[in-house]
Amino acid sequence: MDKVRTPDERFENLPDWPYAPRYVEISDGLRVHYVDEGPADGPLVLLTHGEPTWSYLYRKMIPLLVDAGCRTVAFDLVGFGRSDKPTSGDDYSYEGHVGWFDEIVRAIGLRDITLFCQDWGGLLGLAHVTLHPNLYRAVVAANTGLPIGQNHPLPQATVEWLEYSLKDPSDVGEIIGGDSPLNTNDYRGLSIDEKRAYNAPFPDETFRAGARKFPRLIPNTVEHPSSAFCRRLYDGPVQACQVPLLTVFGDLDTVTIQAEPVLQATFPGAAGMPHRQVAGASHFIQEHAPEACVKAILDLHAQIA
Repeated sequence: MDKVRTPDERFENLPDWPYAPRYVEISDGLRVHYVDEGPADGPLVLLTHGEPTWSYLYRKMIPLLVDAGCRTVAFDLVGFGRSDKPTSGDDYSYEGHVGWFDEIVRAIGLRDITLFCQDWGGLLGLAHVTLHPNLYRAVVAANTGLPIGQNHPLPQATVEWLEYSLKDPSDVGEIIGGDSPLNTNDYRGLSIDEKRAYNAPFPDETFRAGARKFPRLIPNTVEHPSSAFCRRLYDGPVQACQVPLLTVFGDLDTVTIQAEPVLQATFPGAAGMPHRQVAGASHFIQEHAPEACVKAILDLHAQIA
């Protein structure tokens, strides 16, 4: 497997990101980056990002969680952030990423996890929760879902993203900041330095194979190579998963909002939970409503204590 590693200097002097990098190595010699902040004996919160972002997306939530006494871990998915990036799109698959996810969790030594997952952080993280529920204490699923592996229409916003990602140079700062034609609802006026931070992992096209491939890994038809994997999850592990699950969706998110009732109806641990929508928040809810996201985590901890 050929891979590239973003130079360290790309991550120097990023705003609101004082965290020392930590690394674990998984299969194929892949080095994965993570941050680990807060008291070692505090309740563990794992923050997982989606595409095309990295753990920098959680820069507003990490200090709030640490102040609340939580051990807070965030790792960069393979192909993103400071983690190694296989250079061929053929190296990326849904099942492969779930396997990497499991390797990362075990390499860091995480257990009794409260997972906060968004976008692909949930497509992967929720699959992992159903396969390994013994590792998890609770889940907050924000603007994400778990594909059912059957023929179903994607939201128009998702279709537009698939088309956009084929031809756009993937200026992540523009996407998160809402200056692209895709996410006008997401505009929150990111600074130049914040946009630089989001773009840091991708010096050129060589580093973007994962970001390019991810939208095509969504198993939304029965013909998709990963549809059988998702159907097996729903046929057994999902129905047996009793891990408490709370949904927190931005009311302006047009990309994943259709997944909200599916999660609430199919995950047994979601029954009777105080699910909530966050007014004025769109797809990148960590940028728009970090306090509400952290409150949801802490409220969930209090409820299941």
